[in-house]
Amino acid sequence: MASTYTPLGVELQATGENAGTWGTKTNTNLQIIEQISGGFTAVNFGSDADIALSVSDGSTGAALAHRVLEFTSSGSLTATRNCTIPLDVQQFYILKNSTTGSQSITFKYVSGSGNSVTVANGSTVIAYAKANDGTNPDIDSATIGDVTLTGTQTLTNKTLTSPKIGTNIQDTNGNELVTLTATSSAVNEVTYANAATGNNPSITASGDDTNIGIDLKTKGSGVIKAEDGGGTVSAVKIAGKETIWVPAVAMYPNTTSGAEAAQVELSNGPEIKVLDFDKTSDEFAQFAVAFPKSWNEGTVTFQAFFTATSTDTGTTAFVLQGVALADNGDLNTAFGTAVGPTAKAHSGTSNDLDVTAESGAVTIAGSPGVDEYVFFQISRDVSADNLDADARLLGVKLFFTTDAANDA
Repeated sequence: MASTYTPLGVELQATGENAGTWGTKTNTNLQIIEQISGGFTAVNFGSDADIALSVSDGSTGAALAHRVLEFTSSGSLTATRNCTIPLDVQQFYILKNSTTGSQSITFKYVSGSGNSVTVANGSTVIAYAKANDGTNPDIDSATIGDVTLTGTQTLTNKTLTSPKIGTNIQDTNGNELVTLTATSSAVNEVTYANAATGNNPSITASGDDTNIGIDLKTKGSGVIKAEDGGGTVSAVKIAGKETIWVPAVAMYPNTTSGAEAAQVELSNGPEIKVLDFDKTSDEFAQFAVAFPKSWNEGTVTFQAFFTATSTDTGTTAFVLQGVALADNGDLNTAFGTAVGPTAKAHSGTSNDLDVTAESGAVTIAGSPGVDEYVFFQISRDVSADNLDADARLLGVKLFFTTDAANDA
């Protein structure tokens, strides 16, 4: 009976065969088995072509019978290339793609619709050929705890040094947890630091620039909130539009054409401190504000709060003007242009509260700066209103803008 061969080329010698050559053949078989168990060889795809690995019965050197196959190429591959093996091969391989051209290699059986393994350029894969079907056998990959390019895996106690993350980090349910946006040529970043006992962890702006802030942006009408150690949750104050209430009692009538200060006792409720502005001539009053250092030294706006002891529904037009003075500045400096809101109609009921709309921007004269004293003058512009009664000013709400986190 003649010798037969395994799918990987090992010779199975028949009893009584190969007299005088049995030792040589046995040594060759042992060499083939050594290749199968741990041999390495390169498989070259040439300039750009598929490769079919074949068995070499009774002889060494067949790439098919090596454990480790490194795919190489003489030129750049232009597409994914195939490396095929015969349908009856049952083996596991370590496959490394070292071809040029950034193309993948598909390791598969020569025919059939069974599974195949794709080896991405630059990666290494453990694959096992099952020979589990005479027509459509499968080749599968074995991760054996290794991280794969496409698999879903849990990493425990692994150190990642400078990993590159795509567009988001997901939670264990696959939902977006953190979305990341890359900035081309970025030089500034955020540093997160933990801390020892008794110290706070920190989030710090860092990078190449000298002065770097951190922007916290909400969506729509959302607000930024913080929770203290006692569980109290409140909104974080953000620099922006602020208000100051200036009551009429904090104002003083001008010496010339001044409004008349009065305290009015009503039949019910509070007594009110007012400044009465005449219906037939422009009258004035003044007040002063030392704005907080966080003020952006820009324009301001205001609302006037007033009433009238009248059933008239006519309108009242209050206007405001200002001037800023620095240390050693000349107090004898003219106010800026007077600006007011749209004239406000009285309700028609005596002693009803009237609140104007917010005015236009009031530009303060004197080029305002930090730690300056700002004088304001408020007046009733009777040429722009028609209330047939004194307008009794209760106070004004000033609106100003801050651009710093505090007044330090």
